[in-house]
Amino acid sequence: MNRHEEELAEEEADKIAVEEATPLAPRLIYEVIRRDGEEELERPKSSLIWSGLAAGSLISFSLIAEAILRSELRGFQGRYLIENLGYSFGFLVVIMGKMQLFTENTITTVLPILANPTKFKFRRTATLWSIVLAANVVGALAAALFFSLTSALPDQVLAAALEISEHAMSFDPLVAFARAIPAGILVAAIVWMLPQAEKSGFLLIFTFTWLIAAGDFTHIIVGSVEMWMVLLSGEITPGHALTHFFLPVLAGNVFGGTAIFAALAWGQVKEELAPSGRATEDAG
Repeated sequence: MNRHEEELAEEEADKIAVEEATPLAPRLIYEVIRRDGEEELERPKSSLIWSGLAAGSLISFSLIAEAILRSELRGFQGRYLIENLGYSFGFLVVIMGKMQLFTENTITTVLPILANPTKFKFRRTATLWSIVLAANVVGALAAALFFSLTSALPDQVLAAALEISEHAMSFDPLVAFARAIPAGILVAAIVWMLPQAEKSGFLLIFTFTWLIAAGDFTHIIVGSVEMWMVLLSGEITPGHALTHFFLPVLAGNVFGGTAIFAALAWGQVKEELAPSGRATEDAG
C-alpha cells in the first residue's frame, strides 16, 4: 500500500469513527421509527395477533415481579420505590423481544401518517391498533386466569398482586385518564430514544418503566392484567372496570403517546424532511 492509499484509508477510518461517535440527529431517529412503523403496517394480521397475545400475557411479569418484591419487603421503609423496580420486567421482555405492545404503536404507526397522511394509512393504522389492543387484552386475560386459578404463585405473592391490582382499579375516571397521559408519553419516549441507545437500551427501558410505576401512572396493558385479576376475584363489576379504568386509561395513553409526544417529535423534524417524509440529505 502506497502513501496515498494509506492516507485515504486513515481518512475513511477517521470518518467512520466520527460517525459512530456522533449522536443520531432527530430527523434520523424519526426516519428509523417511521420505517419501523411502515413495516408494522405491512405485517400480516396473524403475525400481529400472535405477537400481541404474547405481549399481553408476558407483560404480566411486571405485576408478578412487583408483587414478589412487595411480599418480601413488607415493613421495610423504602419498600415502595424498590418494589416498583419489578414493574420493568414485563416491559423488558416485551420491548426487547420485539413483541406488539399497543402503547408503542401510538408513536411508531402515527409518524408515517404525519409524514404522508392518506386514507389507506389511516385505515391500516386503525386496523393495526384494533388487532394489537384486542390481542394484548386477551393475552392479559390468559395470564390473569393462569395466575388466579392455578397454584403457580405462592399465596403471599398472589395476595400482593391483588393488592396492587385493586389499587390500580381504585381511581376515579378523570384521575385514571390524567395518570395515563404521563405513561403514554414515557413509553413513546422509550421508542424515540431506543435507536440512539443501542448499548443502553436495557437501562433505558428499565428506568423509564420504573418511573411509570413509581409515579403511580396508569398503563392500559399492564393495567389490563390488573383489571382481569380484580374482575376474577369478584371485587369489581365489568361496568366499573370499563368506565373507571379501561376507557379513561386507554384515552390517556393514546393522548400522551400520540397527541403530545408524537406531535412534538414530528414538529421538531418536519422542516428538515423531504416532502415524502424521508430524511433529507445534509446540505454541503
